[in-house]
Amino acid sequence: MPSEPVIGICAVREQARWAFWDQPAHLVADSYVASVQRTGAVAVLLPVDSRAPVELLERIDALLLIGGADIEPALYGEPRAPETEATYPERDEFEIALLLGALARELPVLGVCRGMQILNVALGGTLQQSLGAEDGNHPHRKALGSFEGTDHVVQLEPGSLAAQAAGEERHVARCHHHQAVGRLGDGLVVTGRSADGVIEAIETSSGGWTLGVQWHPEADERSRLFHALHAAAERYALVK
Repeated sequence: MPSEPVIGICAVREQARWAFWDQPAHLVADSYVASVQRTGAVAVLLPVDSRAPVELLERIDALLLIGGADIEPALYGEPRAPETEATYPERDEFEIALLLGALARELPVLGVCRGMQILNVALGGTLQQSLGAEDGNHPHRKALGSFEGTDHVVQLEPGSLAAQAAGEERHVARCHHHQAVGRLGDGLVVTGRSADGVIEAIETSSGGWTLGVQWHPEADERSRLFHALHAAAERYALVK
């Protein structure tokens, strides 16, 4: 009987407290891990490693890039806007190296929120550094650290990987972001938008299983995206 596929999740290096300790740790929110495990796949955390990160790709069957901090604007050739928040260049470089290696291997990739943005930046695209309204409100991040009241409709292109993975063309999504994709990266196509025109889904035009979503499927147990990633990882494991 074949073993379950292994999905690698890029971790974040942060200061953390647990038990008696207060020190740097490699972290992934349980919502991502639980979402992968519910599909039956094996979840493996990939700690930030600047030495030879691409070697990690030989051990996994799919790559998951999670949400988090803003991306350093210098990576997409723009000055830092006042609205851009804390960045972690080491994480940016690690994830871009992994992502480019994954694309070269045709490894299935799912980028969530920041993960979608890193996909766009890695392929030469840019970001809008702020979606904030003039009155200071953030329509796509209504409360820090909460998905309450953020449900909104995302329209997905018929026949796209995004629509296939979500299982529908009209998808209700939960969001928590204050930046968005600007100029599209090379080889990417837009396959989802919210009602206000914000890009919500991108994928590669080559037909590979590479998908970026601006929303947070890990915050919704009804989401089918992780099951779709599991199926893609299974197929990859059979031929790698």
